[in-house]
Amino acid sequence: MTTARSTVVVVTWRGARHLTACLDALAAQRSPHRALVVDNGSTDGTAELLAAHPSAPEVLRLPVNAGYAGAMAVALHRVRTPFMAWLNDDAAPDPGWLGALEAALDRDPAAAAASSVLRAPNGRVQSSGVRLTADGHGADVPGATEVFGFCGGAALLRTEVLRAAGGVPAHYFCYYEDTDTAWRFRLAGRSVVAVPDATAVHLHGASSAPGSAPFHRWNERNRLLTLLRCAPARVAARELARFAAITAALPLRRAVPDAANFRVPLRLRVLAEVLRGLPAALRVRRTAGDARARARVWRDWAGR
Repeated sequence: MTTARSTVVVVTWRGARHLTACLDALAAQRSPHRALVVDNGSTDGTAELLAAHPSAPEVLRLPVNAGYAGAMAVALHRVRTPFMAWLNDDAAPDPGWLGALEAALDRDPAAAAASSVLRAPNGRVQSSGVRLTADGHGADVPGATEVFGFCGGAALLRTEVLRAAGGVPAHYFCYYEDTDTAWRFRLAGRSVVAVPDATAVHLHGASSAPGSAPFHRWNERNRLLTLLRCAPARVAARELARFAAITAALPLRRAVPDAANFRVPLRLRVLAEVLRGLPAALRVRRTAGDARARARVWRDWAGR
């Protein structure tokens, strides 16, 4: 029997409608692996579906919804394999997906390997990895051969490198946990490689609600926290000041875009949560690289 080198962690919350396709695709992988499903306290029949699935995945059921980041952080404590794969419950990887990612990390000392995530149902490339914008956003980039980071919906990471970099930011709940992790890898001098032939079809938005108020709250908050943790000081200060200035100016504007991230109460909540998280972010900052490394990573990757 071939020993598994990867633990594939699937995080689910009320995923009964799409989880079977993910589990079926995972069971069809040609590379041996350990499957660990973290159920964020689902109440929609997910527990029964997991118990009945013929692949019999290991299940870790949390009493409350800890979010994608929180569940991945808990799962990391249970991973004993050299590699840890992150996989959305609404993603269905090709049978050769895991093997291609493992082979890429066998060839390259990179900290992580990014999949080619295809959008269902048209099969267009949604993400080949993540780029870093000039204002510090992590953005999916299709068709790239060089990437700053990985899309957390389907990726393979070196377990011990992840632990050494500080693990997964559980308090992010969801969004930017992948960009933040990749940034800390970069600050430690490690890279991320894109693996175009490691494909997974993704039902975009099936397990979240893009454009909703919670979506924008987590995105805005976690981007600012990531900048405070990883970016050069001038960049973090600039973006935090810009966010606060726009928030203050919104009541004075006659025309405001009809989007949740332009609602003053939401933005004030983001600012309050960022300020509460500032001491912890600065503690991470002191251990995640130094000023020279932050300047180098920003110079090499921001705005590409």
